[in-house]
Amino acid sequence: MTTRTTDFTPVIDLLHERGTGPVRARQPLYLDHLPPCNNACPAGENVQAWLDLAQAKKYREAWETIMRDNPFPAVHGRVCYHPCETQCNRGALDSAVSIHAVERFLGDLAVEQGWSLPPPAPSSGKRILVVGGGPSGLAAAYHLARAGHGVEIRDAGSLPGGMLHFGIPAYRLPREDLMKEVQRIKAMGVVITLNHKVTDVLAEQAAGHFDAVFIAIGAQIGKRIDIPARDASRVIDAIALLHDVETGGAPVLGRRVVIYGGGNTAIDAARTAKRLGAEDAVIVYHRDRAHMGAQAFETDAALSEGIKIKWLSAIKDIGAADITVEVMRIDENGRPQPTGKIETLSADSVVLALGQATDSGFLHNVPGIAIGKDGMVAIDANMMTGRAGIFAGGDMVPSQRSVTAAVGQGKKAARHIDGWLRGQQLIVKAKHPPVSFEMLQLPIYAEAPLAVQSELPVTARENFTEIVASLTEPEALHEARRCLSCGNCFECDQCYAACPEQAIIKLGPGLRYEFDFDRCTGCGVCAETCPCHAIEMIREPAKAPQP
Repeated sequence: MTTRTTDFTPVIDLLHERGTGPVRARQPLYLDHLPPCNNACPAGENVQAWLDLAQAKKYREAWETIMRDNPFPAVHGRVCYHPCETQCNRGALDSAVSIHAVERFLGDLAVEQGWSLPPPAPSSGKRILVVGGGPSGLAAAYHLARAGHGVEIRDAGSLPGGMLHFGIPAYRLPREDLMKEVQRIKAMGVVITLNHKVTDVLAEQAAGHFDAVFIAIGAQIGKRIDIPARDASRVIDAIALLHDVETGGAPVLGRRVVIYGGGNTAIDAARTAKRLGAEDAVIVYHRDRAHMGAQAFETDAALSEGIKIKWLSAIKDIGAADITVEVMRIDENGRPQPTGKIETLSADSVVLALGQATDSGFLHNVPGIAIGKDGMVAIDANMMTGRAGIFAGGDMVPSQRSVTAAVGQGKKAARHIDGWLRGQQLIVKAKHPPVSFEMLQLPIYAEAPLAVQSELPVTARENFTEIVASLTEPEALHEARRCLSCGNCFECDQCYAACPEQAIIKLGPGLRYEFDFDRCTGCGVCAETCPCHAIEMIREPAKAPQP
């Protein structure tokens, strides 16, 4: 007779793994993850935190949370290309949260109600010179002033803001909204000296007894390429055009204007040309739309205003009354290649929007500072140049070029400068692991339609009046409440209600929960019902042997 033995070990292991029994193999852990909106923000905003405050109608606290990282919520709510929304997990459910619109609402509300910031830290006795009054320089000055340092900005322009003032058209950023947020920085004690071009950094540093210098002059020189032009007076640089419009010296462009380039500046120049009276504004771009540098929604806005785009075309010659273009094709590597096919376009003027370079030649006499292609300045991980105490940031260093990235660099530079002045190395904390849409355990959600900002009708866009309107309070509140709080506990009580052992203890509003491990069996129901993936099951720590 054969004795049959059954091995129940795998079944017992499975029961232990699920926790159903006296031995717990796993235990739950509350663990914050990094929401994708926070992770994608170039300014380093804690987006989820201020959205949480906004949805509770704690608008001032929400604004103050933004201001810890970014002094320009009203500006950014208008001009940021909101990569946070591109990464928003809600986009996989219905549509991304309109984060920029809520930020704009808070920024405008702060101005309307005259909110002020908490007082800065006590004076450190240190002085910092900021060269350049654009977004990066202003942001650095703001954060340095909050840290208790004396700051002076010196800028070559007639108005503060740099490319915010001279590169972004007023139909996107009304100047009064910009100046209100700049004024807040001045009210903190930051001195802004305009029409002052710094030509000798070391001399200015010595004369002003500055302990450190931050250089953020941006990239405001339009690039040129070697195109034959028999009438150079008809060829205008896009950056110069936008600057001249701002200062009241807009040139006469004629009836038909050709803009050469495919970035956001080309879009702005084309839409500006229309507002200056051009009947036809045609963008000529040597690649196709899939490879265009401009933001898709900016391109759509231009097309809606009647801007034409001639794809896969490269200008070869600029004649007296027309231009010659060559038809291009995209190769297998996504690069444009000539076809030899030539076309002619009539044009009264040609606007070149081919990128920007930095006018950093004045730094050649500073020992240790390395200047590379397009005038870009080399910096180390602490944003310091090769000269001790001289830092650089914004568009003049190798980085992503956008207003938000420049503001983020200004904040980062300020923190490094503050640490250097205090003799302390800035310690950057490791980020929490990111949370994806697939990690969420969402219950059945009713669709919550996006709160859409109203826009000025295309037929009314004849001047530089702002196109996009702000959200109303009910709309902003609705939009903030669409946030899923990905990766971070928002005390929804799902885990508390689902636990079969009553092993979860509520600690009170804002304090979240804790586990009673004398009751917890490790079943994992709490983790499986947590909508935002704020709980993970980890292996039970080994217990010390009993004596």
